[in-house]
Amino acid sequence: MAKWFVAAKKADFDGIGKEFGISPILARIIRNRDIIETEDIRKYLFGSVEDFYDSFLLKDMEKAVAIIRQKIVEGAAIRIIGDYDVDGICATYILLKGLKELGGKADTVIPHRMKDGYGLNDNLIAEAYEAGIDTIITCDNGIAAAPQIAAAKARGMTIIVTDHHEVPFEETEEGERVYQLPEADAVVDPKQEGCGYPYKQICGGVVAVKVIEALFTKMNRSMPAVLQEELRCFGAFATVCDVMELKDENRILVKHALERMRETTNLGLRALIEVNGIQDKHLSPYHIGFVLGPCLNATGRLDTAQRALALFNARDYKEAVTIAADLKSLNESRKEMTLKGLEEAIAMVESGAEKDHKVLVLYLPDCHESLAGIIAGRIRERYGKPTFVLTKGEDEIKGSGRSIEAYHMYDEMCKCKELFSKYGGHKLAAGLSMKEENIEEFRRKLNENTSLTEADFEETVHIDVPMPLSYVSKDFIRELDKLEPFGMGNIKPVFAQKDIRLLKGNILGKNKNVGKYTIADGEGRRFEMIYFGDLEAFHIFLTNRYSKEQVEDLYAGGPGTPMEVSITYYPGINSYMGQESIQIVMQNYC
Repeated sequence: MAKWFVAAKKADFDGIGKEFGISPILARIIRNRDIIETEDIRKYLFGSVEDFYDSFLLKDMEKAVAIIRQKIVEGAAIRIIGDYDVDGICATYILLKGLKELGGKADTVIPHRMKDGYGLNDNLIAEAYEAGIDTIITCDNGIAAAPQIAAAKARGMTIIVTDHHEVPFEETEEGERVYQLPEADAVVDPKQEGCGYPYKQICGGVVAVKVIEALFTKMNRSMPAVLQEELRCFGAFATVCDVMELKDENRILVKHALERMRETTNLGLRALIEVNGIQDKHLSPYHIGFVLGPCLNATGRLDTAQRALALFNARDYKEAVTIAADLKSLNESRKEMTLKGLEEAIAMVESGAEKDHKVLVLYLPDCHESLAGIIAGRIRERYGKPTFVLTKGEDEIKGSGRSIEAYHMYDEMCKCKELFSKYGGHKLAAGLSMKEENIEEFRRKLNENTSLTEADFEETVHIDVPMPLSYVSKDFIRELDKLEPFGMGNIKPVFAQKDIRLLKGNILGKNKNVGKYTIADGEGRRFEMIYFGDLEAFHIFLTNRYSKEQVEDLYAGGPGTPMEVSITYYPGINSYMGQESIQIVMQNYC
């Protein structure tokens, strides 16, 4: 059972509430997210595009756009080389659209996940050179491609890196990090040393937007408002799908884009929204991250991400709908393959020594290598441990890792980098290639080097406000909308009440995996509550605390003795047949 903690951060909640026209409860929630200064609170509640940071604050931006401007003027052939995930696809499209609008002679290449692997490689450089390409612009990759960039420079090519990943480094015996920046003509990456950009956690797609905005400025051109909105939508799409924190500039961008995405002028994005049946929904990060994004990722995993790029470049709506439907179908196949691989991974953990390891390294040789990251993420969620899933590629082992907050995955990999032929990533996710004979040594070194303690694995629930259900009103629920969009770095608030009584229950859903309950507080006031979590585990909890008969009575609707549980919850409004009612969504119980 998770440990529950009540946030005890102090502030003048009444004063903040009066200054910004919000309730003290909302002020407390904002303080719990470490938003303290008056200007930061203003941006959180009312931030707009006027609060975006100047693109030229990114190191090397001036140099990069000066080079690109000259190449456009000269009519030089420019190749954009992206990546096969959503961030890479969006960044590629953003750069292509912007360059073409400015008259650039540009084309794109997105590496094939299985044939090329991640990022720049020698073959892509050679192909570009043989095709007469003068300049390569990377996006969402390139920061770790020093050898490939050196090879391109030796051929006389111009290379501009736009990326957001960590800069590779070597650690001296004294523990000092020596960063290895590629010797490109310009490097635009907020993570590099000496970059003065105020917010470092932007994704590759947003870096691409910044490049295009700066390029328009450099060329004394005013960017058309329609184009700017389109590119910002793609930057926001990439932000959510790359699981970037929804803080500061990211949060403002995503909030702004979600309000406009359904009316996008991009036919491909509009078609993708339509074929997934969410054109009439209030779009949220959930729809981007779990409905639309996976359709794009599926192309890079099972086919080629060029199909996703073709969707966004579609000039005919019928063509766009056809491609979007194909992508949705491909994602359904991906789901089935993922489930099979996940079952194999769980069996491996449960039956072997892996369960006792602090860092899980699972070798699934028959699993499609493109699914490794998804499966690693699911295993990480299930066991609460950093997880690597390795698969057998054509020439060597390929792997993806997903981490927990207490474990900086990229830094830990740097401690055994001699085992990899290729690797990269950041704190919470990473990728690698290596020889099969190194797997056991990789597993051993990760677990020997780790400083993780048992406390790092304990699930914790941080309660924003212990609040009686009777405080919940429709007006309060609507006020909570000011905190959206929710996601990584800006989670939904957590409320709690002790000892609510379960009076009656129903099991709903096609798979009988949703619980709906009538509950009562200590004063006898009744509410409707719904639970989307692990219903089987909830029944075991109730049975162990009370009895199997009482659980059966709960669902039979009989006058059995009510069972009491303490809950964390989030309040919502349920609309049915034109009627609105308050609905409590249970998140945790104890």
